[in-house]
This record gives sequence, structure tokens and C-alpha cells, in this order.
Amino acid sequence: MTRINIRPATPQDVGLIRHFVRELAEYEKALEEAKASEQDFHQALFSDNPKVWSVICEIDSEPAGFALYFFNYSTWTGKHGLFLEDLYVSPEYRGSGAGKALLKHLAQIAVQSDCRRFEWNVLDWNQSAIDFYESFGARPQSEWVGYRLTGQALRDFASSQD
Repeated sequence: MTRINIRPATPQDVGLIRHFVRELAEYEKALEEAKASEQDFHQALFSDNPKVWSVICEIDSEPAGFALYFFNYSTWTGKHGLFLEDLYVSPEYRGSGAGKALLKHLAQIAVQSDCRRFEWNVLDWNQSAIDFYESFGARPQSEWVGYRLTGQALRDFASSQD
């Protein structure tokens, strides 16, 4: 019988986390955008006052995937929410229950933390992930359109005088 274990990431996991992030970026056809270093992950996850957290999924004591999350805040609910930044399961472990175990673990953290929402994004072409999420009751939020400022556009806007 397969044994799935979800545990908090440790400083010794930063190389593994970076590996999983790069695999995810490659799957999403955006490897060139995955520039975070092990030092970046170490600083973000294990500083004196971290703002993001990560968990590692192990199957039979072997690393199978990870999730990275942070807390946001809703002025409408007056409560925090948990936002899943990344979830990844290596191809050889897909279908094992690892992804669902990771999501359930984070849902439990959200409930224990008195969060009113547990949210994440999925690429519109990733139908297998969409079907998976909807299979346990997650629903798309189509009324909002995400926006992003990056690179030079971000720097230009930040330094604009008007």
C-alpha cells in the first residue's frame, strides 16, 4: 500500500523545491521565467519572519511533489485567505493521490487558520487540472480578470512622476 506523507518543508529542502518549481515551469512552457535561486527560496521560506510556506509530499519516503502558499486578506470577509502559489506532483507520482493529499492538507491549514477562502490559479489550457479541481467542488472565478506588472513596465510605473 502506498504511504503518502505531507510535511513542512525544511531548509534542507530548498534544492528540492527549486527542482520542483523548475519542473512545473517546464510543464507550463515557461522554464525561462523560473529564475528563483535556492537562496531566494531559503530567504523567503526560512527568514525570521517568513511570508510564504511550503510543504513536501512524500510517497513511500520519496519526494513526490510540493506546494507553496501564503496568506492574503479579504476586506469583504474580514478574514484571511490561503492562496496556493504552486502545486506540483512529479509525473511518475500523478494519479497516486499526492495532489489531492496536498490540497486537502492546505484546506486543513486554511480551516485551522480561520481562513474564509482557499484560492489558486490554473492555466486555461490545463484541462486535466481543471477537471481534477472541479471533482471535489472547486469552482472557477470567471468574474475577475488578473492583471500583472513586471519587468520594465513595473519599474517605469513605479518611477513615474505623475
